[in-house]
Amino acid sequence: MDYLLDLLKIILPAGIVLYGMYLVVVSFLSKEREKLLVDLKTQNTQVVLPIRLQAAERLCLLLERITPNNLVRRSNPSQLSAAELHPMLLAEVREEFNHNLSQQVYFSEETWEAVRRAIEDVITLLNISRQNLSAEASGMDLAKAIFANSLEQKNDAVSFALRKVKSEIQLYF
Repeated sequence: MDYLLDLLKIILPAGIVLYGMYLVVVSFLSKEREKLLVDLKTQNTQVVLPIRLQAAERLCLLLERITPNNLVRRSNPSQLSAAELHPMLLAEVREEFNHNLSQQVYFSEETWEAVRRAIEDVITLLNISRQNLSAEASGMDLAKAIFANSLEQKNDAVSFALRKVKSEIQLYF
């Protein structure tokens, strides 16, 4: 019995010390893991943030380039007929969109959907403007129709998409 009591006097403190060491090691390892995660997030932010900013710049440029006013001004409508200008404008909008398609990775689904809606609205505006003209209309006639229809729009999808992109980027600053 004395032997068992002496053994218990040795094993019990050793067990308590061993359990205490276990807690210290687990705590140390978890703090080290958290520190590594913070370092990794910091490094990730240093790499991803400039890329995300560049993506925002590209989306803003896309949206500015496809606004009906800017789109028509770049196309030189006085030298073309409406039948020539219309497909050229549609191709330019689609090309701009396809060129920036990969930027969706850096934005929320809601923001990207606003950009897509803006593209679709511009294409719809171009199509409606062309439908209301005669077959022999000039490019200037189409340009005037585009400007007129653009002014009549109550909800400007391009401006809305620009605001969404800007507000999402402001979350990071």
